[in-house]
Amino acid sequence: MSTVTISAADVNKLRQQTGAGMMDCRAALQETGGDFEAAIDFLRKKGQKVAAKRSDRDAKEGVVIAKTSADKKFGIVMNLTSETDFVAKNEDFINLALSFTDTAVNNNCQSIDDLKACAYENLTVGDKLMETVAKIGEKIDITSFERIESESVVAYNHAGYRVAVLVGLNKAATDANQAAGKDCAMQIAAMNPVAVDPSAVPAETIAREKDIIMEQMKADPKMAGKPEDMISKIADGKINAYFKENTLLAQPFVKDGSKTVAEYLKSIENDLTVTAFKRLNIG
Repeated sequence: MSTVTISAADVNKLRQQTGAGMMDCRAALQETGGDFEAAIDFLRKKGQKVAAKRSDRDAKEGVVIAKTSADKKFGIVMNLTSETDFVAKNEDFINLALSFTDTAVNNNCQSIDDLKACAYENLTVGDKLMETVAKIGEKIDITSFERIESESVVAYNHAGYRVAVLVGLNKAATDANQAAGKDCAMQIAAMNPVAVDPSAVPAETIAREKDIIMEQMKADPKMAGKPEDMISKIADGKINAYFKENTLLAQPFVKDGSKTVAEYLKSIENDLTVTAFKRLNIG
């Protein structure tokens, strides 16, 4: 076991991330040498019900905003962060974020660096950020920037700008499929799927989840003495259930649980499907 020193602050941080007990969090951090991601996996393998972290794009405070181009051929979602909730809820801050998003779309920016170099009033976006920091006395920055290009793209901003989603569709924009795209975006905002479908799930995610499932099964007295290949096959079945719950097209459609999202889209337009999505959230 590692002899790394684990501070109370580290233990509390892991506890806040996972909801596990203080002693369990300390043991997990000791076992993994203070590696937070490994500690989360350690807790899960031990059967703890923890909040598995799915994204490193979350920000403490600020707003996230999605917007599409006028022709719906591409969209951008970005995060303007702040240090406090007080600033994040300020109307001037929200309007600044909205105007930065407009600038990103109007200039077809490809990255944060592109956006910061864009002209903004008589400055650049980067200069405007520094000017605003000096004015309000709190650090703000553009910390996340994602884009999608597709036959058509739908943007959705949840109330309060704490969740924003882009959805790419494989068909040119119509009123019907744009409405369906918004339905999908709302589902993504609420359910936070890990990918469009199983084929889009990263191989390392699949391996990680299977490893966790197998460790949980090996710790189950009911599985004592079972062959490794049998445990592996059962784990594969559990992974399939994981895909159904956590990939968008396989999920039950929230507005009509009798259909999957894939079936709902095909009921709107033959062969209509989601090509990609991006989701950013605060907190």
